[in-house]
Amino acid sequence: MYYGNWESVRRHKVPDWYDNCKFGIFIHWGLFSVPAYANPSFELGEVENDGTWFHNNPYAEWYYNSMNVGCGPTYEHHIGTYGKDFAYENFADMWKAENWNPNEWARLFKNAGAKYVVLVTKHHDGFCLFPSRYTKYSSAERGPKKNIVGELTDAVREEGLKMGLYYSGILDWRFSHEPVIDGEMIRYNGCPTHEYADYAYNQCMELIDTYKPSVLWNDIGWPFAGEHNLPFLLAHYYNTCEDGVIDDRFNGLWHDFTTKEYRVGAMNRESKWEMNRGLGLSFGYNAIEGDKHILSVEKLVSLLVSTVANNGNLLINVGPMADGTIPENQAEKLHGIGRWLEINGEAIYDTTISRRASIETANGDIHFTKKDSDLYVMIDKAPHGKFSIIIPDIKGELKALDPGAEYKFIALPNAVELTVNNHTAEQCALVFKIVGGE
Repeated sequence: MYYGNWESVRRHKVPDWYDNCKFGIFIHWGLFSVPAYANPSFELGEVENDGTWFHNNPYAEWYYNSMNVGCGPTYEHHIGTYGKDFAYENFADMWKAENWNPNEWARLFKNAGAKYVVLVTKHHDGFCLFPSRYTKYSSAERGPKKNIVGELTDAVREEGLKMGLYYSGILDWRFSHEPVIDGEMIRYNGCPTHEYADYAYNQCMELIDTYKPSVLWNDIGWPFAGEHNLPFLLAHYYNTCEDGVIDDRFNGLWHDFTTKEYRVGAMNRESKWEMNRGLGLSFGYNAIEGDKHILSVEKLVSLLVSTVANNGNLLINVGPMADGTIPENQAEKLHGIGRWLEINGEAIYDTTISRRASIETANGDIHFTKKDSDLYVMIDKAPHGKFSIIIPDIKGELKALDPGAEYKFIALPNAVELTVNNHTAEQCALVFKIVGGE
């Protein structure tokens, strides 16, 4: 039992399921999927956060804010496509979700090898994907006329996956009125009123009581006017959802895991963390993103391997189109990582980090995981065709998990020299097991 104070809440331990599952799917779907526009001209992190990013950012889910900044590609696109007097709220009546099939989504996520799903229930635009007692601005009342959160929660759990819910806590552009043009406004203001703080608290309580999410994923922060209620909210969450975990975006007051978005944040081999990013440069669907903006299967596997070997989970995002279709170039990547996990998943799921840190070499990166006394060695970013690599601080017989790998190894003093004859891009990272090697 948890009580409404920080001392009690901070007794919570990360449940085994979250530490063991390693791989989840993030979903950003909403009104922003209708215009489906952002400027994908740069990678996140290539410009300083000096206000430039907010005029020219690659996140399609920030369309509402970007159109109100008054300049930049999204503003110009909105004026040219919809007209100056077209309000963002009008997208609610254009969003029909006519091809929405939650069961197909859930099957795709399971086939991809994901073990949990996190759905955006309300992004910063304020539009809710669930029926709420506190607003009619929702997918149950407008647009699709569906309880998207409820339908997907049922479908995901039917496939045996954990279901988590994202909620934008500190920011709702309908309450803040002014567009965000620099990071300081987010950090210190957001939606500062007591009215909004109560609104966010009440909606989170609705989500907890109705859907019992295994992950409560808050974004950016929590309204400072409502910080005093956070211990009560989180205690209620832990008491209601015995398998529940929260992220680190509750004003730094408590977390079960930390987050690293794209390249922003830090890995931590000492405590649990989660990498989250889109398959492309945006979380929400961006119609002008092409294949060059989407991670290849090889790079997606590389991201998973490096994350898991260093004590993280990978939460990879899909951005469905407005009609409910997951874009083919995104679905293709999920099928690809699913095929890799079918062969190599035992080196990912239910593993822990080895005492050996990851190593970068001229012929590839070497990552390690372990399961009981067995060691897994993952060779990533290796040359295609034939290559050799020396793996230090190991001994024993290497056995490839991929039956198609042609290789040999030679024992050296406290190391092994591995030679692979037929590495292909389709194989992605190569995984070798050493029974008792840890």
